[in-house]
Amino acid sequence: MDLGLIISLVSGAVGGNLGGALLKNLNLGVIGNSIAGILGGGLGGFLLQQLGLGGLAGDTAAAAGGLDIGAILSSVASGGVGGTVLMAVFGAIKKAIAK
Repeated sequence: MDLGLIISLVSGAVGGNLGGALLKNLNLGVIGNSIAGILGGGLGGFLLQQLGLGGLAGDTAAAAGGLDIGAILSSVASGGVGGTVLMAVFGAIKKAIAK
């Protein structure tokens, strides 16, 4: 498994839980935030890679087998943001359904 993918997934879980802590009205609980974050982290990394902005193993250093600091930070950022955004979307849907 690609190290960039693992970093994005873990960062997504962290981002989902941080988003849940900050956006208490959209919080899905620890497990819900983590699952939404992992999905968002993977999706965020994939989308940034497709846009050519880094993300999952999009860098030549990552493809060569070694990750440089830029590739790691790109994976952390894309995973964290993607995890937070998807957690917020799922939280908003859950809140709308509960009404």
